[in-house]
Amino acid sequence: MARARDWLAAGERVWLCTVVATWGSSPRPVGSWLALSESGKLSGSVSGGCLEEDLIRRCTRQAPDRVHMLDYGVTDHDREHYRLPCGGSIRLLVEPLAPGWGLGHVEDLLGHLERRQGVSRRVDLNGAAATLVRGSGGPGVEIDADAMYHRLVPECRLLLVGAGEVAAHVARFATAADFGVTLCEPRDTFADGWSESDIPLVRALPDDLVVSRFGDSHSAVLALAHDPRVDDMALLAALASEAFYVGAMGSHRTSASRRLRLAELGVSESRLGRLKAPVGVNIPSKTPAEIAISVVAALIEARHHLRAAATSL
Repeated sequence: MARARDWLAAGERVWLCTVVATWGSSPRPVGSWLALSESGKLSGSVSGGCLEEDLIRRCTRQAPDRVHMLDYGVTDHDREHYRLPCGGSIRLLVEPLAPGWGLGHVEDLLGHLERRQGVSRRVDLNGAAATLVRGSGGPGVEIDADAMYHRLVPECRLLLVGAGEVAAHVARFATAADFGVTLCEPRDTFADGWSESDIPLVRALPDDLVVSRFGDSHSAVLALAHDPRVDDMALLAALASEAFYVGAMGSHRTSASRRLRLAELGVSESRLGRLKAPVGVNIPSKTPAEIAISVVAALIEARHHLRAAATSL
C-alpha cells in the first residue's frame, strides 16, 4: 500500500484488486490484494502470477472507472488460459483510486496501521468513495449487496535480540513470511559483524526497545544473544508486555536455568508460562538454518492462532 501511496502522490491513477472469494485450490487467500498503477507497475499479488498480466492489461488499457467484480477460473477456458490451480476459482473486486481523494484515503489507512490500529475499509459497490472504520477482530473480508468490508490488522513485528548466524537465518526466513523484522544488538562487537543490510539494526538496550516498539499484541520477541545480560533484559520486558510470542534459544538445561533466574527476578509463574524455550518446533534441528526454520515455523503457527482468535471475536 505504501507504493500505491507513492503512485497516487505522483499523479497516477491506481487500481486496487482484492480477493473477495475463492473456490477450490487458490494460490492466495481471501483478503490478498494487488495494487496496479496506470503506468503498469504493481505491488502485492492475487495469484501465483497467472492473473497479474491480465489485470495489468485490463486496467492500463481499459482504465475502468467504477468498482466491479472479476471472476477467474469459472470456465475450463479460464483454467487453461490463466493456468489456475486445478479446480480453483477466484473472485476479485477491482477498485479505482484517483490521485486526489484516493491519496488521502490511502494515507489515512497507512496511518492507522503505522499506529498499530486495526481498521476496516468499506468499499461501496455503487460508486461512492471508500471509507475507513475503526476495526475490531482479525483480518477478513465480508461482502453484501451494497459494500465490501475489508478488515485489516497491523503487520506482525518480530524483534530479534542478539546478532549471530541463527539470527541472520531467522531474519531472512521471517521476512519472506511477511514479518517486519528488526535486530536489537547493544554489543558493538556483534553489531559491527551484522551483515544483513536489509534488516534494520538498533543498537539499544532490548528492554527499552520492547517497551517502546515491540510490546503490543502483534509483536513477537526472540532472545538469541546467548548472553543472559542481554537476553534476560529482553525477556523481562517482553513477558510483561502483550507480545503474542516470546521465545529464547538454548538447550533444555539452559532454558531451565533461565526460568529460575527470571523467577528470582520477580517474573510470575503465569508470565513464565508464556515463554517458549527452547524456542521453535521440535524437528529436531541442529544447524543454524534448521534452527531458524523451526523458529519461523513456530512463529507462523502462533500468528495463525492470533488471527484466528481475533476473527472469532
